[in-house]
Amino acid sequence: MEQYALDAMERITTRPPAVYETITVDPLTPATGAEVSGIDLSEKLTDIQLTELKRAFHTHHVLVFRDQTLTGEDHKRFAGHFGELHPVALAPEGSDPHILEISATKESRAVAGDGWHADGTADPEPSLGSMLYLTRTPDIGSGGDTHFANMHLAYELLSPAMKTFLDGMTAVHDGLLAWGGVTPPPEYDVPKNEHPVVVRHPETGRRLLYVNGAYTSHLTGLTPHESRAVLDMLLAHIARTPLLTCRVRFTPNTLVFWDNRCLQHHATWDYYPHTRYGQRVAIKGGRPRA
Repeated sequence: MEQYALDAMERITTRPPAVYETITVDPLTPATGAEVSGIDLSEKLTDIQLTELKRAFHTHHVLVFRDQTLTGEDHKRFAGHFGELHPVALAPEGSDPHILEISATKESRAVAGDGWHADGTADPEPSLGSMLYLTRTPDIGSGGDTHFANMHLAYELLSPAMKTFLDGMTAVHDGLLAWGGVTPPPEYDVPKNEHPVVVRHPETGRRLLYVNGAYTSHLTGLTPHESRAVLDMLLAHIARTPLLTCRVRFTPNTLVFWDNRCLQHHATWDYYPHTRYGQRVAIKGGRPRA
């Protein structure tokens, strides 16, 4: 590993452990993810609990809460502590406009999130993050794990020359790509927006890499061949660098909260023909800034 990459890893892995008074936070890997215990999300949370949860969220980027018994209102109330709720696109008539059902059965021919991506980056203001609450996991006892990749670290592990090349560059994010060749319903206004390739987290100010395979069509200012070559290199860097990632194994009644601004995720579909069911609530974000 090059020295600049070792330096980046050392900055993350040698940070002093945070001290929490009202929750217990157990990191999943040195770079990404933590399990949080000692808290009941169905109850009203105190100010100090919320302060500590937000500090853990900014440190670890994805938080895992197990053995939670939540109603839809509990789920939305917890998400509301972090911002205004993001409405579900193409929500079925009569359904809750802020709760997206995530379901896979033996009849499924595809599942949501099966591939590295961040949610809705073709939107002018992609979401801050999502809370996925799974109540049913595959009957075989495992499968359906979600992988998360740290885009702060993805940027930091690039060479200094590549960072210089990418800083100031923009990319087009096209919502049509995520449909995989299927024609969207006529009532769906397909988003398409240009965002910086390297952005700063709006709360921590840290730089991060902001391209993904589900939505990023091309890098602006390059020829099509140049754009494809650079974009493919960056996407392979994300997918093939285990140091960036953590793996969350779901058990029934697990809620996972991730920062969509600085993470990508991949919901592994390795449990067909078994069933997986949950509900997701997303939180409104802002426009990515360089």
